[in-house]
Amino acid sequence: MPDLPAQPSPTPTPAPDPWAGLQAFTAARIALGRSGTSVPLGAALAFKLAHAHARDAVYSQLNTSELLATIPSLQLPTLQVRSRAQNRQEYLQRPDWGRQLSEESRAQLREQARGSCDVAIILADGLSATAINDHAGPLLGLLVPLLRQAGFQLGPIMLAEQARVAIGDEIGQLLGARLTLVLIGERPGLSAPHSLGAYFTYGPRPGLTDEARNCVSNIRPEGLPYPAAATKLFYLVQEALRRQLSGVGLKDQSDLLAA
Repeated sequence: MPDLPAQPSPTPTPAPDPWAGLQAFTAARIALGRSGTSVPLGAALAFKLAHAHARDAVYSQLNTSELLATIPSLQLPTLQVRSRAQNRQEYLQRPDWGRQLSEESRAQLREQARGSCDVAIILADGLSATAINDHAGPLLGLLVPLLRQAGFQLGPIMLAEQARVAIGDEIGQLLGARLTLVLIGERPGLSAPHSLGAYFTYGPRPGLTDEARNCVSNIRPEGLPYPAAATKLFYLVQEALRRQLSGVGLKDQSDLLAA
């Protein structure tokens, strides 16, 4: 009888990757697999797409028409201002200019500011205007009613272009605000190109440094959801105004109240 051809050995089933289950809990790039000495093509292309989204976010612009259509539902006036940086190139090359109002905006606030307020809210494009466009409206829709119910007097909402966090110090001083709340697009990462940060400062005035501020970051549906962010900010703003301080001297103890 002729010899029968040898049967190929069955391909062994690869062992499951113990990291794969963690992919459901994080947007971090884990358990991507391997193709030779590199990652698979799909993972490499996804990385390049995320990098493109991050670059686009840096150069995104405030959708002022949509924001101005949304804010009236909060029953607050709005003002538009700019920093000293006239364009995105200047903004990226001169961070100090992004912290200062332009002469025109400074004069505008001096003319229109009347009296004082407890909280001045500034929407700043920062390094991702997309974050403001996507998240500022839903967050303020929850936070502003809480501030009103607590009896705080709110100033006009400022739309600040080519702006960094510290621009709120000059705005707050010109408005006579006890506290400024700056909502700003955070530096985009490769998993979150549209993350919103909220910085507040008691007693705003030019020359303050970051130790005088508090920050609640990663506000977005995939990070810190709007209701949780609004509740946390409301607690911290109340405490800052009650204790007349912000920054390193103010700690978030809201979890202790719930315990």
